[in-house]
Amino acid sequence: MSYIIFSVTIFACLMIYFRIARACNIIDKPNQRSSHIEPTIRGGGVIFFVAIFIWFLGNSFQWPWMMLGISLVAIINFLDDINEQPAILRFLVHLVGVLMVFFQVGVFTWSFFLIMIALIVCIGALSAFNFMDGINGITGLYALVNLTSFYIVQQTIPFSNAQLLIFLIVSVFVFLYYNFRTRAVCFAGDVGSVTIAFIQVFFLLQLIMATNNFLWVIMFLVYGIDSVVTILYRLKRRENIFKPHRTHLYQYLANEMKWPHQAVSFAYAFIQGVLNFVVIYGYLNYSYFMPLVAAVIFIIVYLGLRNNISQRILVKGK
Repeated sequence: MSYIIFSVTIFACLMIYFRIARACNIIDKPNQRSSHIEPTIRGGGVIFFVAIFIWFLGNSFQWPWMMLGISLVAIINFLDDINEQPAILRFLVHLVGVLMVFFQVGVFTWSFFLIMIALIVCIGALSAFNFMDGINGITGLYALVNLTSFYIVQQTIPFSNAQLLIFLIVSVFVFLYYNFRTRAVCFAGDVGSVTIAFIQVFFLLQLIMATNNFLWVIMFLVYGIDSVVTILYRLKRRENIFKPHRTHLYQYLANEMKWPHQAVSFAYAFIQGVLNFVVIYGYLNYSYFMPLVAAVIFIIVYLGLRNNISQRILVKGK
């Protein structure tokens, strides 16, 4: 399938979904925890799964275990977008899906200790991408940066499938056309945020297997640090970490500090892009020290900025 035909197909699929979503009332209505103020179509990120499925059909059903895993994950999260599903059910489906990817990629050849760590990181990544999908453009721009980075690496280190990466990049551009606005036409929904997280986890594992190097995990660092630190802060305040909240740094910036959503989303994507460049450059030039230093600097800056903004919000609220 040519990329032009694919692009038109993805646009058409999203238009059809908009009609279905309106008819079935798959609408995100704002509440006190929301960062938006008007009802908006939820689940537009379903086109990420559509892109993967189209690629799968046109490539002799390559990587069937990955496809089965991502299908299960997409279905349960789409159902959750329609009507909230039990958290334990979603967790179990995510667990099964990740295990299928492990089998597809060959992770089960690792030691038991590494497999357990990988399992925690991968399932945590699915939740992190879901938690971070709270303002216009952030999911799409972040995914675009990572997918483009994977594509660049693919040109030097063939670890995956270039066409699949391009299909996904196109689908993200289409999604951003309707989402990266002051007033978004649609949100990714759980089906979008978790599906795009799942496929990025798949690419990450493929890259780690191809290079036998774990530094590539830094490509998830911006989302990972904001998610982990936010959870730790909430645990310290004895809050229920499974309930909706607005205490991520990006939410502080967009809601309390009144930064434009687009600016915050762009900042997160840009910073991750810089880290990705350092990782790619460091790996290709056998300088693994550079990515580690960059990661440490980012973490220090993040913690300092978060603490500063938290204090300012606390003073303002008194």
